[in-house]
Amino acid sequence: MNTRSMKGWLYLIPAIAFLGVFVVYPLFDVVIYSFEEGYNSASQTFYGIGIYNYLKVLHDPYFIQALKNTFILVIVTVPLSTGIALLISVLLSSIKKLQELYQTIYFLPYVTNTLAVGLVFMILFKKTPYTDGFVNQIILFFGGNSVDFIDGPYWAKMTVMCIYTIWVVMPFKILILTSALASVNPDYYKAAKVDGTSSWRIFYRITLPMISPMIFYLVITGFIGAFKAYGDVVAIFGTDLNTAGMNTIVGYVYDMLYGNAGGYPSYASAAALVLFAIVLTITCINLLIQRRSVQTS
Repeated sequence: MNTRSMKGWLYLIPAIAFLGVFVVYPLFDVVIYSFEEGYNSASQTFYGIGIYNYLKVLHDPYFIQALKNTFILVIVTVPLSTGIALLISVLLSSIKKLQELYQTIYFLPYVTNTLAVGLVFMILFKKTPYTDGFVNQIILFFGGNSVDFIDGPYWAKMTVMCIYTIWVVMPFKILILTSALASVNPDYYKAAKVDGTSSWRIFYRITLPMISPMIFYLVITGFIGAFKAYGDVVAIFGTDLNTAGMNTIVGYVYDMLYGNAGGYPSYASAAALVLFAIVLTITCINLLIQRRSVQTS
């Protein structure tokens, strides 16, 4: 090994040590915990090793509900937020005057505290004995019936959660896609216009393939982020998510550790690894699709 390579490894040692202590070791620890049956966190003892924790978690109604909520959130919010962000980015790219101002306005929700935005959404949608809430006032104005979006039916609560999630993640996606659109070589557009190509065909044949790496990046990170949702749900529905029927997989893991049902690190570890397996599988599927479908040059 030459001196240059040695220097490189020396520079990497702090980062490798940090990752080893705070990422690799905890991951191995979680795997070990997940197979320890009857683990007692007080005495640090267990009575056996097996897959009981996984069976317990996969048959727990609260986990099944959390799994259902998380999948609905992922399936609904990731495609919608990406599609809406792409539409807004295309419109912003076509605006010349005050473009920076509009971009700043769209980016504001991203730098706003998540809990503060959640509180605003709760006020907008919550129905109380004194008021139906702003959203219900709009529904009543158009002749509909008021709905209790926070404490009412499941579909109403999930609707609020999806709208809120889309609102929170969209600014980052708009920023990325706007930058991607700006990086497309304008010569392609000039050549297409000379040939008399329609705007829709230009977008479908030139713009979309050229920014496809960024779109897939946002889809993959969107899936991962949606599967890790927890703070957003707490911001709207409070900490007792099991009672509200709005818990997520991350929320279930937290409850097993620190909630009312807390003190079960083995169950929490098993649930966390189930989430890890789901996210890893979906990410690998997305990467395989990306290799076949994404324009790389």
